Amino acid sequence: MPTVSIITAVLDGADDHLNETHQSLTEQQMPPGWTWQWVVQEDGQTGRPLNKLPPDPRISTGMAQRARAATARTLALGRATGELIRTLDADDLLPPGALHRDITTLCDHPDTAWCVCAALDLLPDGSLKPGPRDPQAGPLPPGYLANGERHGILAVIGTTLCTYTQLVRALGGWQALPTNEDIALLLAAEAVANGWMIATPGLYYRRWTGNTTQHIDKIHPTAPSPPRTVILDRVNALQATGWRWSPTHAWQTITARA
Repeated sequence: MPTVSIITAVLDGADDHLNETHQSLTEQQMPPGWTWQWVVQEDGQTGRPLNKLPPDPRISTGMAQRARAATARTLALGRATGELIRTLDADDLLPPGALHRDITTLCDHPDTAWCVCAALDLLPDGSLKPGPRDPQAGPLPPGYLANGERHGILAVIGTTLCTYTQLVRALGGWQALPTNEDIALLLAAEAVANGWMIATPGLYYRRWTGNTTQHIDKIHPTAPSPPRTVILDRVNALQATGWRWSPTHAWQTITARA
């Protein structure tokens, strides 16, 4: 059965919304024949966040020495069984239909290797606020997102990326950065493959004082912000190789399992 693996890194003390995140997964209506796997990796070895998870055979859990989210996500990648990958933060939610739209977009456009979508900020009072710079729906011009990042105005949220697991592995997983590793993976995928923008919101991005990124930065007040040049240097290096990744083989695998 074709599967999309949802990758979540979680930190002890920043796991209050973990069950809400799981609930948003259980409410997803999948395309016929598809299922999801939730790969939850604690950034640390306390076991406490994982103990909060409900019994669900679709959940795969793991933990390792604390090394920040990029490492946790890349370790979780080793347990991913799905043909597709999507990242989801432990405090965010998937709106109804989010995974269905991701999957059908890639299936309907087999020359497209990844997609992103609009997101809504989920404010503490429960209200939703749209993002200010969502691109138009449809195929994204090559380098569009990287160019925005160069000017400090990335138009989408990196965790809305849905792509082929083989591509994530070919790119080495999540770049070893203290933050913004989701942006790094997105821009690396853009550098080697075609992408698509979905206008319908596919993420509720929680804005609150205890969210994962803010919590980590509070614990490590001296941790440097990842320089934008580190991310963009990899983009430039990938583009210079002339390598283009095609979803043809991965698409054939999905078709065989459907």
